Amino acid sequence: MPLINVYTSANQLSDGQASALLKELSASLARQLHKPEGYVLTCLTPRAHMTFAGKEGPSCYVEVKSIGGLTPQVTKALSRELCATLEKALGVPGERIYLVFGDIAAANWGHDGDTFG
Repeated sequence: MPLINVYTSANQLSDGQASALLKELSASLARQLHKPEGYVLTCLTPRAHMTFAGKEGPSCYVEVKSIGGLTPQVTKALSRELCATLEKALGVPGERIYLVFGDIAAANWGHDGDTFG
């Protein structure tokens, strides 16, 4: 049930590069959150129209959601790891990346016609 949505104004990746990035993000979430990767969903929205600090240029907005596991220690580690991964893959400096972490109640997360709660 972990989810990562990446919105970026960086140059679009090739299909192979995008696939590699999504797989790396999936593995990171599963490892850091101690969740089965079989439930991790990764999304990449390239070429989003964005400004950061009132300026155009490569930037990212990232949402990470999970049912539990988002402790302060985990979010710090994820922030560090995800920023490094996105900077390497997309060329977006860490100071132009915002990450938002959301802990979702199990009853508020649906899957396969049911919820996790």
